[in-house]
Amino acid sequence: MPRLAALSLFAVTAALAGSASAIAGEAAVVAAKFARASNGTYRFDVGVRHADDGWEHYADKWQVRGPDGEVYGERVLAHPHDTEQPFTRSQSGIVIPDGVDAVTIRAHDKQHGWGGKELTVDLAE
Repeated sequence: MPRLAALSLFAVTAALAGSASAIAGEAAVVAAKFARASNGTYRFDVGVRHADDGWEHYADKWQVRGPDGEVYGERVLAHPHDTEQPFTRSQSGIVIPDGVDAVTIRAHDKQHGWGGKELTVDLAE
């Protein structure tokens, strides 16, 4: 391989390796289902997509929030999901006040915090 081609290949490989954490990006909520229990609490099944990259960079929780930003429920994710993408996890017993017609679900990752794609769920459905 000519020297110039080898250097170019090295530069591309180094650039890709250096941007691995950028590729992982922010955690995104990609799906959500809910069910209301007989006691009035809710269960949410939330799908999250994130290019988890080991224990230092993974999606570590999601939240159900009201229109005023109040957190009604949170699911802490205890480990990376490197080989399971997207993944779905559930949380039950979430109390949502009467009169709230929609909630927003957001996901968090250990490196970027909040900020990926959120999903608004209409509870009237």
